[in-house]
Amino acid sequence: MKAPLRTLAELVRAPAALSVPGDVVAGAAAAGTLGARSAGLAAASVCLYWAGMAANDWADRDLDAVERPERPVPSGRVSAPVALGVAAGLTAAGLAVAGRAGGSRALSVALPLAAAVWAYDLRLKNTAAGPAGMAACRALDVLLGASGGNPVRALPAAATIAVHTYVVTVMSRHEVAGCPTPLLPAAALATTTAVAGVTAARGGLPAVLLAGQYAAGFGQAQTVLISDPAPARVRAAVGAGITALPALQGALTARAGRALAGLAVAAAVPVGRLLARRVSPT
Repeated sequence: MKAPLRTLAELVRAPAALSVPGDVVAGAAAAGTLGARSAGLAAASVCLYWAGMAANDWADRDLDAVERPERPVPSGRVSAPVALGVAAGLTAAGLAVAGRAGGSRALSVALPLAAAVWAYDLRLKNTAAGPAGMAACRALDVLLGASGGNPVRALPAAATIAVHTYVVTVMSRHEVAGCPTPLLPAAALATTTAVAGVTAARGGLPAVLLAGQYAAGFGQAQTVLISDPAPARVRAAVGAGITALPALQGALTARAGRALAGLAVAAAVPVGRLLARRVSPT
């Protein structure tokens, strides 16, 4: 069974991949290794992210038949074996590209990252450990970018991205039924504000501006959610969290002394928002 490109784009949430290369760039900037090899590691990261999206839909095919029947697998536009094959193929491609771009040091991070992605989709997602599992995936993604240097220097950036990811993942669990209480989006908004503030601190003007862009883009959707916790608002807030992430990654990159690279990463924000109108990032 062959699937058209648009359907495959829906399967892997193609626009959401714009939120991925910035992990690698932020990690490489923090470790002082941002360069040509970072492009290859970013490509590997995108492959592993897309693999995770396809594996997610394969693993959730029965649940999605009830809650998300419009998705490619339950709607019949992509068969379950094809979704699994896409996930496996993209995983292999991601590992091969990581090894080619960064050698054994990159593979020493890419392999645990791939394992974490599959563990989340197959085991952790619907458990209490789910948000932490997804946050770990993003933290490892940042460390993949730092694999050519001293990864310890990238730990603060990895932790920052992990906190943001944890918030988005917790919110995503309420996309179908809506938030049961306004306390959840209020706590999420407070965390987002704190993340932006810590990132902007002593980071220079570019980092301050990009952190502000991140806080405004994600925070506005969370503010709306406090007064209207309907499922559609939750999905909008989750989407905002995904599309605003490059601004946070850009701020972290600028804080590491690579302002132009940070601005380039943040340029993905408007592109992601535009593409998200055509293919859902969630």
